[in-house]
Amino acid sequence: MAEPDKEALAERLVELYSDKLLRLAYSILNSVPDAQDVCQEVLLKRLEHPGVFESPEHEAAWLVRVAVNTCKNLRRSPWRTRTVGLEQVAEPAAFQPEEGGVLEEVQKLPAKYREVLVLYYYLGYDTGEIAALLNIRPEAVRARMSRARRHLKAELEGQGYGRLSG
Repeated sequence: MAEPDKEALAERLVELYSDKLLRLAYSILNSVPDAQDVCQEVLLKRLEHPGVFESPEHEAAWLVRVAVNTCKNLRRSPWRTRTVGLEQVAEPAAFQPEEGGVLEEVQKLPAKYREVLVLYYYLGYDTGEIAALLNIRPEAVRARMSRARRHLKAELEGQGYGRLSG
């Protein structure tokens, strides 16, 4: 049986962060099963983390940083590069991007562009915070966002969304 404090912490973490972590991991990996694995691994790492966080924002930033790094490690793993995922033959996941929609186009972007867009637009981090989370310069974050927006604009205009401003 788990300790009562650990149980309460686990419930709080799942309630507060599981959806954000799952969506972040999915946006980077394009795989629901892999995203679920990453989410679980990150939450377990937090449960085992002995340190104390200064604030809920500090804890959230730590979780996001660990999630991004876990996704990167998974993408680089030999297992992932040498196997074919079951998602190619399994039932569709519970949440899938709408066909022909913006999210579908975001999912087609390289991971380094997807992660900055999700952190900025979905999770609400500013470019300085994203730079700290990804361990890159703020200029690199802005450049990635600019390239991602430019690519999305071209793709969406090509699909008949009309002339997009921006």
